[in-house]
Amino acid sequence: MTWDPVYKLVKQIPRGRVLTYGAVARILRLPGGARSAGRAMAATPQGRGIPWHRVVGERGRLLIREPYASLQRKLLETEGVSLIESRVDLKLHLWTPPRRATRKVQSA
Repeated sequence: MTWDPVYKLVKQIPRGRVLTYGAVARILRLPGGARSAGRAMAATPQGRGIPWHRVVGERGRLLIREPYASLQRKLLETEGVSLIESRVDLKLHLWTPPRRATRKVQSA
C-alpha cells in the first residue's frame, strides 16, 4: 500500500488546524482505520513538506512519544493551536476538508 493519498490529504490541512487519525481514515476509507492512518504518519518521509504534526488522536490528544511529542506541541503552538494538557481544542481547530478530498485508498 502506498501512503501517498494520506500525505496528499495531510498537506491540505491549513496552518492552525488539525485532523484526527480517525478522520483521515474515514475520509480516505483506509482499510484498518485510524491505526492505518497512524502507521502512515509514522512513516512520513522527511523533506516532502508533510505537516505530520497536524494529525492528532481522538478528542485532540497528542499521541506520539518523545522527543516528537514536544516537537509536535511546539509546532502546533507556533501555528496558534490551543493545547491544554496535551489536547488540542477540536472545537476551535478541527479542519473539515472539502468534499472532493474524499476518495477510497486501494490496497496493494
